[in-house]
Amino acid sequence: METVLSEGMLFGMGNPLLDISAITDDEFLQKYDLRPNDAILAEAKHMPLYKEIIENYNVEYIAGGSTQNALRVAQWILQKKNVTAFIGSVGKDDYSRILENKAREDGVNVRYQYTAERQTGTCAVLITNNGAYRSLCANLAAAECFVVSHLQEPAVKKLIEHAEFYYSSGFFLTVSIDTILEVAQIALQRNKLFMMNLSAPFLPVFYKEQMMRAMPYVDILFGNETEALAFAKEQNFCTEDLTTIALKMTLLPKQNRLRPRIVILTQGSKLPVLLAKDGKITEFPVKEVPPEKVVDTNGAGDAFVGGFISQLVKNKPYDICIKCGIWAAAQIVQRSGCTFSGKPTFSL
Repeated sequence: METVLSEGMLFGMGNPLLDISAITDDEFLQKYDLRPNDAILAEAKHMPLYKEIIENYNVEYIAGGSTQNALRVAQWILQKKNVTAFIGSVGKDDYSRILENKAREDGVNVRYQYTAERQTGTCAVLITNNGAYRSLCANLAAAECFVVSHLQEPAVKKLIEHAEFYYSSGFFLTVSIDTILEVAQIALQRNKLFMMNLSAPFLPVFYKEQMMRAMPYVDILFGNETEALAFAKEQNFCTEDLTTIALKMTLLPKQNRLRPRIVILTQGSKLPVLLAKDGKITEFPVKEVPPEKVVDTNGAGDAFVGGFISQLVKNKPYDICIKCGIWAAAQIVQRSGCTFSGKPTFSL
């Protein structure tokens, strides 16, 4: 039976970033020691690249940040405002005004924490190989200033106490594990679904301790093949077989015994999505978008989660959630950045 949508059903946490997107080339990536299909946090050596792309390339500004993107896509598909709510930290500047306006236009109920310490975070989205590759270099800036006390703000507290689903990108592990754990514990106490994303290959390695503190609360874990392989290596799974890795992930220690963990791994545009559930693997074929129609793969993973969530909040079975995720990702890669337009046309 389909659930009636209500405001605030899904509560999301993450790093709100303004994406600065530009078509570049391999030479530019090499200059800043970047790989063509990767996601990293900016170091001191990367800071000049933001100014360089703004001055020398045709850039596009897009409301971004992994969790916020996923919620924006979910809202587009649902066509009902404020089903999702989002928290994260931004600066008191023009970038945050752009972010909030764009997110609210897309139907997300944003409840940012504002800081005067740093400017709103940005993410350089460097597109190469005719849109097939994107290198993400995130300067978290104000996003790093998030503090757990924001959860006690009356409007935020009310959202947390009434949500039916909770979601955090893995990127938020770099900022506030305390926030993730507090929200995850509320989800556990209320027997509600808590979801998390591996998000990037560096996270299971350099933020292993934080990730494994959150993992016992995770009911649904998302990731792609490179993230899963990095996780498996760090956890000494002694295998590179993704089906085995997904099943091993489901068996990691878990707090809520009433909800066996499920793991969903994507494998790009040619290989099936894997669903690990109840000791079994189910494969969902992906219909490849013709190469000439691929504009930008940035946001494909977030779009998959957004599509999945849009059906999950409607109480649809997992197979439909995954099929909608595949559909949503296919729509987003045909546009620049994590953007969309018109009415969604997903149907079974």
